[in-house]
Amino acid sequence: MISAYASKAKVKVAEIKYLPENKVFLLSLERFGKETGNENLIIKSIIKFDFINFCRAKNINPNDEDSVLKLLAINFFKNEGRFDIQLVFDNNKIIELKSEIIECVLEDQNKKNIND
Repeated sequence: MISAYASKAKVKVAEIKYLPENKVFLLSLERFGKETGNENLIIKSIIKFDFINFCRAKNINPNDEDSVLKLLAINFFKNEGRFDIQLVFDNNKIIELKSEIIECVLEDQNKKNIND
């Protein structure tokens, strides 16, 4: 469900954080309110992954903090007793996470209508 709600969301590179000492990965995004049936509703949300042991970005420059990515999907795979999580963005950009369990939360921060 989280992947479906977050698809086509805009993500600023500056708002992607991995905290290895806490084993937490955070992603702030602006997504459409698909679950409300109102495609004009923009929701500022945070996706939090807990128990993350590894994080790697492909084709994403962490120093280009103003760059905006478009999230296409979040994929989960079981691999040798652990889980691989892929955040797939436009232009072949990917963030890979590894965890022994999947604990993921989507939390809405605020909402606004495009027409407001």
